[in-house]
Amino acid sequence: MEIELKNNAPGILEETLIEDGFNIITFQNETNESQCVIRDIESTFIQFHFCIKGAIKFNFNNGSYAINLAEENSLLLYNPQRDLPMNIEMSKDSWLITILISIKKFHSLFSREADHIPFLGEGNRDKKYYTDASISPSMAVVLNQIMNYSLHKSVKLLYFKGKAYELLSLYFNRPENADIEQCPFLADEENVLKIKKAKEIIIDRMSEPPTLQELSKEIGLPLKKLKDGFKQIYGDPVYTFLFDYKMEVARQLLASGNNNVNEVGLKVGYSTSSHFIAAFKKKFGTTPKKYIMSLN
Repeated sequence: MEIELKNNAPGILEETLIEDGFNIITFQNETNESQCVIRDIESTFIQFHFCIKGAIKFNFNNGSYAINLAEENSLLLYNPQRDLPMNIEMSKDSWLITILISIKKFHSLFSREADHIPFLGEGNRDKKYYTDASISPSMAVVLNQIMNYSLHKSVKLLYFKGKAYELLSLYFNRPENADIEQCPFLADEENVLKIKKAKEIIIDRMSEPPTLQELSKEIGLPLKKLKDGFKQIYGDPVYTFLFDYKMEVARQLLASGNNNVNEVGLKVGYSTSSHFIAAFKKKFGTTPKKYIMSLN
């Protein structure tokens, strides 16, 4: 599919064709001004947009309607009735990753699980489908690996293909896509707010997080409901979620070059560098020092 790019500032956009009907586009606006990017997209494509940093504004119908996508959030767009061109405004210092996949290609990936995907279910395939959701820590790791890859160009295509499949798997593994009747906990808005508060607490205090019992008491929710509800909403148990979050924060701090390994370990709650190094290696398969060297 030939697609015309318009009004894109130099260095903002990089597109990789994984295979026919399957593209990854990375957008990086490192300028001090907002930037506009326009790209035609045919109606046969499903669009997955992931805002890693900053903020993105999606304009539709010549600017008469807009959707704002905040940092650490995603947007899925699909309308088989009409083309949905990308007309986006990227705020300064913003990063966006977009996956475009044809409905034919996508359906082949999920043909056995079509009823689990709302817009692939019987009776929905000819209807438009838009949804936004938060980016989980596991997804954030994959997105940052795509954005910060440092590999020989001969393996880039294979690497991106693997990461794109991994990202889609994580995206559709999240319980918020499940039927509300299958997750009765999610029907209780008050409990959902308490679970979200629990997430804020452990992130704010990640260097010295409360125990599950303390967290349960602080948010006013029984321990079992806390554990079950957290996993339903965020896809992982509380401390698995926190571990992934801490490791992603550590990776970003190391990549910034402003802190050494010991300092980063302390910032994310490890009193000894050996424990931090072991945790980092468990998550990323390499030591913090080797990771820093790979960036150079």
